[in-house]
Amino acid sequence: MEEQSSEDNRKKGGLLWIIIGLLVVANTVTFWMYWQEKNKASSEIVIKEQVILERDNVKEELLQLQKDYGNLQTSDKALQAEIEAKKAEIAQLLEDAEKHKGDAYIISKLKKESETLRQIMRGYVRTIDSLGTLNKTLIVEKNNVLKELDTEKGKITGLNKDKEDLQATIQKGSILSCFNVVAKGVKFKSGGKKESETTKASRTQKIKVSFSLGENKIAKAGEKTVYVRIVTPDGKEMAKNYDDNYKFTFNKSSGYFAGKETLNYSNAEISGVTYCEGQGELVSGNYIIEISCDGVIIGSSNLRLD
Repeated sequence: MEEQSSEDNRKKGGLLWIIIGLLVVANTVTFWMYWQEKNKASSEIVIKEQVILERDNVKEELLQLQKDYGNLQTSDKALQAEIEAKKAEIAQLLEDAEKHKGDAYIISKLKKESETLRQIMRGYVRTIDSLGTLNKTLIVEKNNVLKELDTEKGKITGLNKDKEDLQATIQKGSILSCFNVVAKGVKFKSGGKKESETTKASRTQKIKVSFSLGENKIAKAGEKTVYVRIVTPDGKEMAKNYDDNYKFTFNKSSGYFAGKETLNYSNAEISGVTYCEGQGELVSGNYIIEISCDGVIIGSSNLRLD
């Protein structure tokens, strides 16, 4: 019995040591895993801090680039457009740096792009300096040319005056003459196919204006648009509509026409007729009729409607 009890105690003691051993191994493994995770977390914190620090450096570089690009100014429109595009690109990179402040890949990419933009800016600076030097050279050459031209101005001025006088004479001589200007009030019957003359303002539907253009060998042949301007008794311009479609120029002024007619002028006498209309019923009184062509008033007449 004693031997059996001693054998049981030995077995129990061995089992206890095995359990203790397993507990030691388990604790050792647990501690090792905890230590590994702790080191990993510490490494990740250090890496994240490094990324944020790198982001701050990149952001500072981009802000300086933004300022440097803002100082670049040139009169070359194409070059200035490129600079403005780069400034917009820098603004976008700054947004990306703020948005991806923990992304090491993005921050590294932004750093490379900022270095590229710095190189491009140096090229712009050299180009602008070259353009400035070129402009200075051109200014000197321009001044020399102007001095040479000044010596010739006296001769040219006399020739220009003669030329201007000749052009003025030709222009004046090319103005068409207008005669036989006749204005009548008319009303229409039979669906607008038959017209009859009237002197009553209340019955007048349109004002019929006939005219003739005289012979002029100096004037330029071709289509001539003749405008009829009518001033009503109350001092208003008569027109169907008061928009740009009815606007024209005459004697360096502008106004509205009541009617117009396009004639094929061949430097010989030609006659034309146009029907003028306004808005609403005409009023009684004296109507002033003016005929214009090529921006000049060339004829006039009057019409009295009761």
